[in-house]
Amino acid sequence: MKAAGEGGDEAERGTVVTPSAEFPPLGHDERAALGRIGERWREPRRPDDLPIDPTLGRSGRSPRPTRFGRLAPIEMFTVEEPDELLAREPARVPGSRAGRLLSRTRRTLFGPPISSASVLYERMRKLVALPVLSSDLLSSVAYGPEAMLGVLLLAGSAALGLSLPLAALLMVLMIAVGVSYRQTIPAYPHGAGSYIVAGDNLGRTPGLAAAAGLMLDYVLTVSVSVSAGVHAVTSALPAMAPATVPLGVLVIAVVLAGNLRGVRTAGNIFVLPTYAFVVAVVALLVVGYARAAGRGFAPVPSPAVPAAEGLGLLLVLRAFSSGAVSMTGIEAVSNAVPAFRRVEWRNARTTLGWMVAMLVVLFAGLVGLVHLDGLVPRPGETLLSQLGRVTFPPGPWYAILQATTALILLLAANTAFNDFPRLLFFMARDGHVPRRFLHMGDRLAFSNGLVALALAAGLILVAFRGNTASLIPLYAVGVFLAFTLSQAGMVVHWRRRRGRGWRRRLAVNAVGAILSGLVLLTAAVSKFTEGAWVVVVAVPLLVLLFQRIHRHYATLHRALALHPPVTAPPGPAGSAEGEELPQEVRHLVVVPVARLNRASLRALAYAASLGQPTLAVHIAPEESEADRFREQWRAWGDHLRLETIVSPYRAVIGPLAHYLEALHTTRPELTLTVIVPEVVLRRRWHRPLHSRAEQRLRAALRALPGVVVTTVPVHLAE
Repeated sequence: MKAAGEGGDEAERGTVVTPSAEFPPLGHDERAALGRIGERWREPRRPDDLPIDPTLGRSGRSPRPTRFGRLAPIEMFTVEEPDELLAREPARVPGSRAGRLLSRTRRTLFGPPISSASVLYERMRKLVALPVLSSDLLSSVAYGPEAMLGVLLLAGSAALGLSLPLAALLMVLMIAVGVSYRQTIPAYPHGAGSYIVAGDNLGRTPGLAAAAGLMLDYVLTVSVSVSAGVHAVTSALPAMAPATVPLGVLVIAVVLAGNLRGVRTAGNIFVLPTYAFVVAVVALLVVGYARAAGRGFAPVPSPAVPAAEGLGLLLVLRAFSSGAVSMTGIEAVSNAVPAFRRVEWRNARTTLGWMVAMLVVLFAGLVGLVHLDGLVPRPGETLLSQLGRVTFPPGPWYAILQATTALILLLAANTAFNDFPRLLFFMARDGHVPRRFLHMGDRLAFSNGLVALALAAGLILVAFRGNTASLIPLYAVGVFLAFTLSQAGMVVHWRRRRGRGWRRRLAVNAVGAILSGLVLLTAAVSKFTEGAWVVVVAVPLLVLLFQRIHRHYATLHRALALHPPVTAPPGPAGSAEGEELPQEVRHLVVVPVARLNRASLRALAYAASLGQPTLAVHIAPEESEADRFREQWRAWGDHLRLETIVSPYRAVIGPLAHYLEALHTTRPELTLTVIVPEVVLRRRWHRPLHSRAEQRLRAALRALPGVVVTTVPVHLAE
């Protein structure tokens, strides 16, 4: 895993996330082994000795209408280079009516497919990336101060005075972590922030722990943001409170659909709400502080609230960690560096600087204004809603503030939808999550990761009934675990690199690591019984799962990796699956025959045409039927060897599978090619009328090594 210093070549190039990541290149040793295997490859005919023209362009025959192309002739393929065809868009249209209907629906909802060559253009400029990646960070000021004040209020209204020094400490933490991530971006311009930084400098397990924390953070970001947004709506429209959960699920579905349309399209959709929220809150602060200046900045006395708990260090730490949720999303830019236009790391670092500055101003301004106006959290209405009612005169301003707050909270989930699939992409590239997360969909978006995030967030939202207060205790542990490991990893990074100004940079990251670690410990201990235990337990379980997945992929790679060919000793070989050269393969073709009809005769003819030893097998329920079938076989001409198995208990698949297993055990070096006749049904309602024995046989033989199952189809004319 290569890192680059600021301004280095790697930093200038960045890392392009491309659809080709699903097809990693061969290593040097495997390429050498491939060449040695090719030197021993012997084939009975020349590779280009084919009965057709594979480029489809020189045959002179126009294509005719088929079930795959009814509007023939359609030029679905074009010759771009010698021995290379380009599949055009019509080639991806399914042949079935249901498939074409689904394709048209997808095109209507998500737009037409985008070519792989456009991946470099599906990126964001800074003015678009700022609202897209900062919506989570900036929207958290709508509930972060309230979460902090809600904990302080447990000690009575007299404890609310601690909100100002706690806010000052949180501002220091925001700046320290923000500056730390500004240093991380040019050092690791390939994205995936905490996961790669921690893994590169602290080891694989800390990297996976950071990834687990980030994944939980992203899932909870969607759940908390949506639930808080719905709460903002119900604060203004209390009649909608009973529909909190359905509204939240609907919002998640809408954000998912927007992101499935692609990065650039989603960015254009979500730009306006973020900027509108910033303008509305800045207007709130300007008007609020102007009103406070009119009374000489004298604070309004807070309503008397009796103390439910004693004011102690643990409660203050709980309040501090609750307010720290205002920082969630600060790592978004470092995780999404490849989503920026060139030069990626420089644009990302500039965007992060703007984000942190806006966060500090909004957070400090709101906490100070709440203190001056003497407001306290109360059930049924958010603190920001109370502030809007007190600050703005009668008119549309309060409605605008609530509308923009609801929009940014509802769409703040978009930050997670940008970063979560990219994190899965990098983890899948390293073999820690399923490789299907490497796949880019029609619109060059990581569709599988987007759907996985939406499902997980939707389940949590339903499980907690959209209650923001119940979700926030789960929130801080995962994200500050990632913060802590990332900053600690950067400390190790600077100690190793020791470039220009490394001591100053190490000190900045060390401060960020210490402060983040304190918040992590505080949140884990103080909120453990409130729900943080879920994250504390989930992180090691996820790390264990990632390690098991990696172990499986490592085993798969060892099994499929290319090795130099070895000369087989004389005599039987060990296993048919170890053969990689045509001259090493020993065939036995087996054709199960239930009855002699057109389908079975076609399968027998196909098997005989291969020119390999062929055996036909018939399963009879009783001796008399076996004799009758042998008589029919002789009438056909007895062209192939027939083996009859009597199954007195009338089972077919089991005896046949065990017989083939016995053949394989006797000669493990043989490749058994089982050719099964299959009647292809054109209508779905016909399927229950047939036993589909070929599918059950394929399933029974799948676990048997050295066995190839193929079907010879016979299509019905109706």
